[in-house]
Amino acid sequence: MPSPRRTLTTLFLIVFTDLVGFGIVIPLLPLYAEHFHPAPWVFGLLMASYSAMQFVFSPILGRLSDRVGRRPVLLISLLGSVGGSVLFALAHSIAWLFAARLVAGICGGNIATAQAVIADTTPPEKRARGMGMIGAAFGLGFIAGPAIAGVLAPVGMGAPGWGAAACSSVAWVMVLAFLPETHPRTAARASVVPPPRRSRLAFALDHRELVPLLAIGFVVVTGFAAFEVTFAQFLHDRLALSHSGVSFLFVYVGVLAAAVQGGLVGRASRWFGEHTLLLAGLAATAAGLALLATTHRLGAVLAVLPVVALGMGFVMPSLSSLVSKSAGADEQGAALGVFQGLGSLARVVGPFSAELALGAWGVAAPQLGAAVLAMTAAVGGALLLRRRLGPASTNPG
Repeated sequence: MPSPRRTLTTLFLIVFTDLVGFGIVIPLLPLYAEHFHPAPWVFGLLMASYSAMQFVFSPILGRLSDRVGRRPVLLISLLGSVGGSVLFALAHSIAWLFAARLVAGICGGNIATAQAVIADTTPPEKRARGMGMIGAAFGLGFIAGPAIAGVLAPVGMGAPGWGAAACSSVAWVMVLAFLPETHPRTAARASVVPPPRRSRLAFALDHRELVPLLAIGFVVVTGFAAFEVTFAQFLHDRLALSHSGVSFLFVYVGVLAAAVQGGLVGRASRWFGEHTLLLAGLAATAAGLALLATTHRLGAVLAVLPVVALGMGFVMPSLSSLVSKSAGADEQGAALGVFQGLGSLARVVGPFSAELALGAWGVAAPQLGAAVLAMTAAVGGALLLRRRLGPASTNPG
């Protein structure tokens, strides 16, 4: 059987390749949808559809992989990702785009299965590092994908979709040829444990110290998602950038985010503590988004985006750390699961409300709305975290 390191390396390449295909589509999806002139609420549903399907199907695919093994679920879901990208390439109506996003969202739930492969092959003390590989694959995929989209967009509207399908196809071949089964069916049957019956809401209510953190997380992710899904429309309408120009601006954002999360967050957390870092990140995000909403030149956008990236890069790691510190050692997984689940719901609410706001008040409205949400979270964090967390929010290391 291959070594765990080889398996994790293979899995990293698989997830990265698949996410490159995802990153190809993201900058162009709202611009393609505009060609069909959908009503704002239809636009909002389209942009929220992927996250909604991923929220529903991620636990389903995870449980299915416990029963039949990891490889079959990954193979089937990646084949579905190929189909979703082909639908995107062939889309000639808003209905086709909906079909593409629904299929992609269902199959995008395979991230839970990829995480299960890591859990199968790593001891508990090394699992966090293994899970970090998924985050690294996300970050790199969101840099490489938009860059490829920028190259393919001038070829034709279908070219990025075919490029995304090719990426998922390569990932499928890598699973088939190189990824071993880490959870065979015999082991799956022997290890099935009835799932806990407690709901996420019940868990949160039993851990009242988590409630303000979860509320802040929901507000923040709603604002982040609103900004992200309308950023391409903002760039296209405000700056008259081409599809390629929009894609390369997404590359710029991805590089900034990688620089912040890879080089600054750890040091800043040791120096100032998660609580201070969270509040500073929220304030920087609010200021950056408010400034972005007023910009009308490319140079100003390039100057403001590092402020937004710095703020966003500080907020989510700090929140995740505070959530984990607010739960007992045997409940951290459950606490973080609730946190991630609310984040998934926020990624449905944010895009839908952002497209409604854009349709009613223009391309600056989602940026301003996200700035207000970030500032609201900062004020709430200053009031609630200080009172409820106290010393737990600091990091003495």
